[in-house]
Amino acid sequence: MELTYTKVGDYLVPDLMMDGEDELEELPLGKYGMMREDFLKEHHSGTYTSMLLTGRLTPHLREIDRQAQEQVDSIVRDLMKRQGVNEELKSSDQMAWVQAVNSFTHQAEELVLAEIVYK
Repeated sequence: MELTYTKVGDYLVPDLMMDGEDELEELPLGKYGMMREDFLKEHHSGTYTSMLLTGRLTPHLREIDRQAQEQVDSIVRDLMKRQGVNEELKSSDQMAWVQAVNSFTHQAEELVLAEIVYK
């Protein structure tokens, strides 16, 4: 493997990547991944440091973010279906539809934060 460099101003900076790092790593973390990172830093600093040093932190945060978002989306869909919040309501009373969806989203996030992000 050949070491390559990128010129930044007047300096050549080595192009270094950790094992397993790819283009997806450059995408920013989502809201739940960032919340999980803050939680680990504040309440489990040893685990946070260990995961950071071994290269397991970013994949873990991405997985938590993915799981949490999928769970929130699923719960909101189920609540909308059960409560009859549909496109018909959206076209007839847009404010009621928005209020209902926001309420469902907050309920879903409370569950997801407790069960996935802050566990």
